[in-house]
Amino acid sequence: MSLSDDLRLALDPVAFASQILDIEPDEWQAQVLRYEGKRIILNCSRQSGKSLTSAIKALHLSIYQPGKLILLVSPSLRQSSELFRVIAGEFAKIKVPMKKLEDNRLSMTLQNRSRIISLPSKEEKIRGFSSVDLVIFDEASRIPDDLYYGVRPMIAVSDGAFIIMSTPAGKRGFFYELFNDDDEAWQRIELKAVDCPRIPAEFLEEEKEKMPPWHYEQEYECVFADSADAVFDTSFIEEAFTNEFEPFPEAVTEVYPVR
Repeated sequence: MSLSDDLRLALDPVAFASQILDIEPDEWQAQVLRYEGKRIILNCSRQSGKSLTSAIKALHLSIYQPGKLILLVSPSLRQSSELFRVIAGEFAKIKVPMKKLEDNRLSMTLQNRSRIISLPSKEEKIRGFSSVDLVIFDEASRIPDDLYYGVRPMIAVSDGAFIIMSTPAGKRGFFYELFNDDDEAWQRIELKAVDCPRIPAEFLEEEKEKMPPWHYEQEYECVFADSADAVFDTSFIEEAFTNEFEPFPEAVTEVYPVR
């Protein structure tokens, strides 16, 4: 491989995916891979390819930028290790891979000192990392809020990046709030199952017939739905609050001297 080819692969993660990993990204996946911002949140259908996309992005960063620290955070250590397994599987495709200084089922350290580490879901067990360059939150709608807020300070010095991805799980939690607020710091991408070329329409029709509507909408249509056993619809609760009122006049309290 020539120096110019290697430079092109270093600058373009989509070319890296196509030429080195033999993966042709969908348009939305290419958008994620080429995104140079620090905050991106993916509200995507099950089996849409969001885990593979984040795995490619993590692998490209770790190979072409020495000394990077990448953390994988999921609702459970098993899920974090599964995302790590995807990364390790893609790394194994590289014909002349970079040597590993450390390699186990939960982490790896490359010859260029870049590290990829999968973490448990307990906030009190992940403290201690600093100068983190990329944090990937997988199944974020099911990650406790205190874990998310416990991780945020880890990028304070490094000016690191977040990839937050999930299907919805109700109208609650940091994933719901981040995806639905108006903070322009975040790049938001939504992909419904019907827009994913790898999911057959016949399968979706069968799922729609077999699943409760609210469950199907969350898993395949990216809808933040209330669960079937909710006492009140979230919209009813939100409509019960308003800022459109005149404040009460300040109470006047007479103070009498103590005799």
